[in-house]
Amino acid sequence: MDRLPSSRARDRLGDALFSRVAGPSGPENRARIHDTPGPRWFAPEEPIRRVHADASMFVGGLSALLLQSLHPRAMAAVEAHSGYRGDPWGRLQRTSTFLAFTTYGTAEDAQRAVDAVRAVHARVRGRTPDGEPYRADDPHLLEWVHIAEVDSFLRAHQRYGAQRLTPEECDAYVAATARVGRALGVAGPPRTAAELAQRIDAFRPELRGTDEARAAARFLLLSPPLPWPARPPYAMLAAAAVALLPPWARGPLKLPLLPRTERWCAAPAGAAVTAALRWAMHRPATSGGG
Repeated sequence: MDRLPSSRARDRLGDALFSRVAGPSGPENRARIHDTPGPRWFAPEEPIRRVHADASMFVGGLSALLLQSLHPRAMAAVEAHSGYRGDPWGRLQRTSTFLAFTTYGTAEDAQRAVDAVRAVHARVRGRTPDGEPYRADDPHLLEWVHIAEVDSFLRAHQRYGAQRLTPEECDAYVAATARVGRALGVAGPPRTAAELAQRIDAFRPELRGTDEARAAARFLLLSPPLPWPARPPYAMLAAAAVALLPPWARGPLKLPLLPRTERWCAAPAGAAVTAALRWAMHRPATSGGG
């Protein structure tokens, strides 16, 4: 018996999303991640697996890029070395593949993914437009990138996730991400949600909106490399990502703070687009996520 038209449409949309996010090696990587026997860094019941499998990661990932850009040295490294303008999908695919291998893959493959990233970081050196030196393997800079990402993923999940975490699970999520952070070279990453908030606050004196950060925000929010039919749902995703930022992060990026608009427009739009992505990504016959 043929599948229902709605199921076929969901499969087509899900396959298109997977192709964009995972890249041409996506099917091969997915099979390796989920079918290779061996110990994993994280057990199936751990919150990190639930968070990283949820469609709210789309909102959290975009919000994380905006927040990370506020550190001038981190943004200078991205501007000079990441190729986010010329190959934004490639950057997304590399990031999603890294998250998938470290969250769901075997311990051996997770370590291999970390080693590959550290090898890239070891080669990234330069100076900001103001002449301040940076290196991508600087533990302090790695900490900012790590905590901004973890904070954004957790915020997104708690606002748009299918099954929100309890306070204890939030702490467990932060503790699990600390394992990946340490492997990447972060010295003493936070292990609780409260400590994560404290670390974010401690970085605030170092953060500012540079020309490069504001240009990156304009590119990410207003000029995505997408066909026109995909731009309206992406605009909803972008509005949700901006609304997810801490209020103090908006001004430096020249992003407006409009509480009523966000409450009545951005939040429902974020919930709607996340639900649509979750519907498209759903695969009843598979187990696990990523």
